[in-house]
This record gives sequence, structure tokens and C-alpha cells, in this order.
Amino acid sequence: MEVLKHECGVAMVRLLKPLAFYEEKYGDSHYALGKLYLMMEKQHNRGQEGAGVACVNIHQTPGHEYMYREKAEGKDAITKVFDTIYRQTSTPDPDDPCAGPAFSGELYMGHLRYSTTGKGGLKYVHPFLRRNNWRAKNLCLCGNFNMTNIEEVFEYLTSKGQYPRVYSDTYILLELMGHRLDREVERCYQEGLAMGLDDRKVTEYIDNHVDMCNVLKSTLSHFDGGYVMCGMTGSGEMFAMRDPWGIRPAFYYRNDEICAITSERPVLQTTFNLQQGDIQELMPGQAIIINRRGEIRLEQVLPAEKYAACSFERIYFSRGNDCDIHRERKTLGFQLRDPILKAIDGDVEHTVFSYIPNTAEVAYHGMVEGIRTVAPTVRAEKVVWKDIKLRTFITEGSTRNDLAAHVYDITFNSIRPDIDNLVVIDDSIVRGTTMRESILQMLGRLHPKKIVVVSSAPQIRYPDFYGIDMGRIGEFIAFQACISLLKERKMECWVTEVYEACRQNHDEALRKLYEPFTAEELNAKMVELLKPAGVHCPIELVFQSLEGLHEAIPNHPGDWYFSGRYPTKGGARLACRSFVNWYETQILKP
Repeated sequence: MEVLKHECGVAMVRLLKPLAFYEEKYGDSHYALGKLYLMMEKQHNRGQEGAGVACVNIHQTPGHEYMYREKAEGKDAITKVFDTIYRQTSTPDPDDPCAGPAFSGELYMGHLRYSTTGKGGLKYVHPFLRRNNWRAKNLCLCGNFNMTNIEEVFEYLTSKGQYPRVYSDTYILLELMGHRLDREVERCYQEGLAMGLDDRKVTEYIDNHVDMCNVLKSTLSHFDGGYVMCGMTGSGEMFAMRDPWGIRPAFYYRNDEICAITSERPVLQTTFNLQQGDIQELMPGQAIIINRRGEIRLEQVLPAEKYAACSFERIYFSRGNDCDIHRERKTLGFQLRDPILKAIDGDVEHTVFSYIPNTAEVAYHGMVEGIRTVAPTVRAEKVVWKDIKLRTFITEGSTRNDLAAHVYDITFNSIRPDIDNLVVIDDSIVRGTTMRESILQMLGRLHPKKIVVVSSAPQIRYPDFYGIDMGRIGEFIAFQACISLLKERKMECWVTEVYEACRQNHDEALRKLYEPFTAEELNAKMVELLKPAGVHCPIELVFQSLEGLHEAIPNHPGDWYFSGRYPTKGGARLACRSFVNWYETQILKP
């Protein structure tokens, strides 16, 4: 399985009682920081390119810092960030000894980043901060998102006279939301003046009456995409909002001491020792808003659209210790029983069953359970091992490829050469690079009678633009197989027709590409493309069906990377553009 990058993970903590309460009850002056650290570490799977933390102290006096932020890059970014923060909390600022410890406050926000855009560097690491001398106009943002209509929003901003410094969805979102926040502060300011308030009194009125629902509604109504948007202001407003299609996930927990928000449910369960029923899921188009006074409310900011929660979250990205995800992944494996039995001609006695570590392990247990319903004795072995992460970047050419081939290793003598079939399950097959350059070569060294590679997910045929690193259609092995078959059958005109339709942004255009072929025909061609030269035994691919996917994961119907049915217009438009870019690069300019 190639590692797919996913954008991103969020964690938020809002203390609802005075800071002294937590030190007295828990004996820890850094109670919130400790919880935030746990929530971020337990979501490490969601981002290993960077991490950032922000904090707001709503009771700080003028002349001292009240809004803190720390960011770092790299796989150990969480450790770097918190090491720096804890040094600051224990060492007073020599330039401001009266300010109190840094990162001491009531509002905390953390973020883990995986880039899906190719843009790197510390300036792209969240949270993002917009500064102002008015506390209420200070805005800090982070999120798990990818916007698909950034061009339109950029044009809208520039038409209003704004000059965004960076062309990215995060920066543009920050500028637009900051602009809307300014307008909301101005509304409160005019209200305060009308009440006869002035100077500090009107500032206090603004701080206590900013309504983030107005800001979110007037900002996010402009955007198309999948997101969980999190933020806080210098005056003490905190919020998290989920996109109207429910593409990206968010969960929250609240009691009379604390409110916490994360991208995954088990993170809250473990961090706060909770039961599943204690945790709520943020609904599509809904925001949880906590004001300066610690009052919590849920607001339906935007109308909910047709529900399209990402099924890849359940197959691969989210941690498998969520009880529902665990059950769903086992079901995905169980459902593949019949096509697997067909692939091995029902010969369970002479078949060894295994998996590609590590995310496919739960589906593997479901697969074995399914096989055991027809054959009580099943030979299950850990044939494939994930080896150390080799530093392939230090070499080039054939040497680099040779190193990449050793990312996985095998258990020797785990099967009987030329007698046993070998069935291995993976969670998905995307580009096929690791399968061709590493896994199949390794498995071939065992000399099985036949290799059956099983995917618990359906064929990935279409790109993603909502936060998964699958935006280039030409890289998918299923797409490559389709194009190869079209060329073999002299159907190049079919490709051109799809290209012309995609240029017109027809929603159905890209799905037409696969119409001439059955899933079995594509499977066979993928085997041809993936089979290494030195492997001589037969190889067969078995994929989950789209119907089986929805049966196993009924509450997360988002399947555009399998079906081509995008929940938003922006996603469908970018899919067409991806094919147009491929065609013009590979066909028009070979």
C-alpha cells in the first residue's frame, strides 16, 4: 500500500472554569496543554509534515501578549512544538516579566498537517494568524480541508480590492474570514455607539457581542469543498464548523469543565476516558461556537447538502480503534469471501492467507472469518512485514529502486513452493507502485502456486480534491489499465470524446471513460501492468465491489474516487480538469 497523504488533523480545548480550578483539582497548571498534546499525538496518523499550536488568554491585561502560536516542520513536529511551549511556560519572558507564563490561557488549538498540494515550508503549517490592535479582530485559523473553487474566491476578493499575499486556499480563507470578522466588529461598534458607549466601554461591548455565526455564514457560503474549519479570536471566541456535505469528520465532547474537539472519536474517548455515547459528531453545515463567556451553542450555519461523508476515512485514514470503523473494516474483508474462493478454485487447504501491514490487518481478520464459514481450518500467517523506512532519497536510478523494493519483507518458508496459493489483502490499490516494485517481487520469492491480491476497497478510478493526495488521474493503475485497453482495441476516439466532454465540464464525462470494460477486464489488464518480470506464477486481483462497500459502510456514502460521483460542483470540475491536463500532456504533446 502506497502511503496516501491526507489533510489533516485538528484538536481544540476550551477551558470553561478559571485556570486555578484545574491546578487545584488535577494538580497540573498545564492541564489543557497536556490534553491537547495527547489529542495531537493520537492523531499523528493524520499529519506528519508539520504541526502547530495556538493559545488565547482572555484575561491578559493590555501591553502583554495574549495570543500565542508555535509551529514546526517534520515528523517529530509535535515534539518540537511542545518542547518549545513548555520551555516558554517555565521561563518568564525577560522582556516582559509582568506578562506571566506564555501559552497560559483558556483557548487552545492544535493542528497536524499533511500536504496534498505539494506546497511545503513552515509558512504553510497551520494555525494561521491575522493580527490587529483590536483583540476581536485577531483571528487564528486551522483546519482539515481542501477547497475546490479557490479561483472564484480569489477573483471575488481581488474584485473587492483585496490583495492576498499567497495564492492558497488557507491564506485566501484567512483573508476573507478576517474581512468578515472586521465587518462583524464594525456592526458591534455601531451598536455600542448607539447605546452611548465610548472608548474602553465600547471595546468591552464588542468583545462580548461578536457573533461568529455571522462571520462563518458570510465566509464559508463562498466555498466549495470538504472541510472542518477551526478558529479562535483574540477576544475569546472559539468555533469549529463542518462542511455542508459532511465530507470531513469532526467530533466533540463537553461537560461543565471543558469542551474538546477532534477529527476522530477514539481520540476523545482515550484522552478523557469516555464512553462512545459521551461524544457527539458535528453535523454537516453545523458549527459548535463557544463565546468569550464560555457559553456553548450549536448553529446550523449553512443548509446541509446531500450527505457524502468520506468512505476512505473508514477504509484507511481514521484509526481502527473506533468500534464502528473496526466493525466496518472487518465486514469489508468478510464480504470478499466468495470472489477469493473463486480465485483459488475453492482450494482452502492449499492456500495461505495474509495481509499487507499495517492498515489492512482488521480487514484481514474479517476475511479469515469469512473463509472459516466454509472451511473451519484456515492457514493464516503473517507473510509480509513492514521493514524499516529506508532512506531512498540518498540515491538515484536503479539503486534507489532496489532500496524501495525492500520496504517490505517476507516470512521465508511460510508457504510450500509451487503447492500453496497465497492470498494477501490490502486496504486499497491506488497507483500500484509499491505493489509492482516491492510487494509482488517479495511474494514471488516464496514461489507460490498462485498469488491473489485482494483490495478491501473498490478500484480507485477517479481523483480526489477534498483532502487526499490523489489529484492526478494519470497515476492510477486502474486508469492506466483502462487507457491500455482502449489503445489495444483501437478506441482512441473514445478517449478524445471524453476529453472534449471534460473540456465542457460535463458531470458525466469522466465516468464514460470506463464504460466499455467490465471490472474483470480492468483487473486482468492491471495484473499485466503490475506483474514484475521475475515473477512467474499466476497473479489475480480481487477488488471490493461498490455495492459491498456501501453495505459494509452504510453511513459514509462518499465514494467519488470509486464511482466518479462528486458531491460538489467544484470537485467534478477539477476531475474534468485533471483528465484534460493528462490528455493534453500525454496525447497532444507526447
